[in-house]
Amino acid sequence: MFVHAAARIHQAAAALWPGEPVLLDAHVPSVTGYVHRARVGERTLYAKTSILGVSLVSLLRGACGSWPTVLQEQQEYEQRPDGLLVREAAQLRILSGPAGPQVCPVAGIHDGVIFTEAVPGPTLADLLLGMPERTRELMEQTLAELRPLHRPGAARRLDPAGTIGERSIGGTFLRKFNGAAAEYVDDLGAERCDPETRAAVVELVRASVARLHGLRMTLPAPVGTSLAYGDLKPEHVVWPDGPDCRPVLLDPGLLRGSPMVDLAKLMSRTVLVLVAHRPDPVVTRQILDGLALLALSRAGHLGARERRPWLRHLLTLWLMDTLNITTTYLSAPAALPLPRLGLALVERALPLCLLVDTVSADLLDPAARGTGDRILDRIAEVAA
Repeated sequence: MFVHAAARIHQAAAALWPGEPVLLDAHVPSVTGYVHRARVGERTLYAKTSILGVSLVSLLRGACGSWPTVLQEQQEYEQRPDGLLVREAAQLRILSGPAGPQVCPVAGIHDGVIFTEAVPGPTLADLLLGMPERTRELMEQTLAELRPLHRPGAARRLDPAGTIGERSIGGTFLRKFNGAAAEYVDDLGAERCDPETRAAVVELVRASVARLHGLRMTLPAPVGTSLAYGDLKPEHVVWPDGPDCRPVLLDPGLLRGSPMVDLAKLMSRTVLVLVAHRPDPVVTRQILDGLALLALSRAGHLGARERRPWLRHLLTLWLMDTLNITTTYLSAPAALPLPRLGLALVERALPLCLLVDTVSADLLDPAARGTGDRILDRIAEVAA
């Protein structure tokens, strides 16, 4: 699969920039698509391929059939106008207008390969770990870039066929944990964990999934005409000119949804950064306090009666997203290189799944009080 993807990158670059030398530099480990840093002439670009629009984990687990079958279907997929990377390139071009957020420029797209310009600079994850006292400020800067998307009526900017709904938190959760996916949970950690850890993780995930299905049913139906960025996470936010300037956003997954979708994913993935890096407890507490202040500010316009269901909605999305990505890493075949974050989360899978289990139980307990403070304490324990 990797040899095929690398060859497609070379072929696409040759078609887009005839005569320019192409050098594939560093492979960027990912569970979603094949990504490579590339030198094309004098430019540094990032090249990404998508095989049938599914994750590499699903592909390697045989969800799309044998490799000859995949290759045959991929030839047709690369020419489809609704291919995943075709939509991503279109979204980046729409967002790059004067009224949108700052996003990485598209250098070109050809036959299922998208090339984007490299954006140097520290990511949001880097800055949070280095300047935890500025957590809320950095988060607010990030979300400020999305104000044009979060306004009512923003969905008119994007054709419904151009959304990337398959990256939504709820859609991913249902796809991974519907009734037919029982075998998927049984196989978690098969090539990544020891048997004892595997058994405990599977039990915790099963219990958490059951609770989250129940919690999901209590959430309000999606309404409104705003857009969510969809794939907002700390490694997708870069400050090329330093933390006092505007950030640049990478890898959009625009979908119709409320601003809470972006807030939930940003908070979920920030917590995973803490669990993976396990910084000094003081740093962890500063970042968590910043997240809490951010959430409170977003709910500041609500009365006490409205605030509790709003918080439960946010926390349910957070837990679903955490379970979505953690189980993807756990189910990855051993031969698939994982990003450093993924490797660290596999090692911390048991305490992380225990966190999801206990918080989901709290959310279903009508007598639970002080849930927010307990959650912060539990996260701090897992990140210690």
